[in-house]
Amino acid sequence: MSLESAQSPVQTPWQTAAILIGRLIFAAVFVMAVTFKFIDMGATAGYIAAAGFPFPLFLAWCAALLEVVLVLCFLTGAFFTPAALVAAVYVIFLGFAFHGPSHWAGNQAEFGFFVDHFTFLAGLLFAAVHGPGNVLALKLGSAS
Repeated sequence: MSLESAQSPVQTPWQTAAILIGRLIFAAVFVMAVTFKFIDMGATAGYIAAAGFPFPLFLAWCAALLEVVLVLCFLTGAFFTPAALVAAVYVIFLGFAFHGPSHWAGNQAEFGFFVDHFTFLAGLLFAAVHGPGNVLALKLGSAS
């Protein structure tokens, strides 16, 4: 039995609800992140500079624009799989860059923040494989 034939194209109401709630959670996380950036882009740039990256204000704006695009993709379902994969790469990059092993000695809580990125990564990878669902989802940029 192939993987494709094991998946049912018909979703039960609870599956539809779970997918929509998951998409809303993904969008909400990035809405919160981009909101903090827009509230104080200078602070975000300072955080980026403190991590040793060049052009911190430019990178802060790039991050904000990426997060806006991700929010739109998660809310609409458009380009959902590529967006989930881009978000996965972004999240794991953020985990290593801002909460990775070099930060653990100074603050043990950083290890928890680091691990949290992997749980988010797992959800994004699962979403990338299974797509945005059949309800409230534009099928732009998807193979199906």
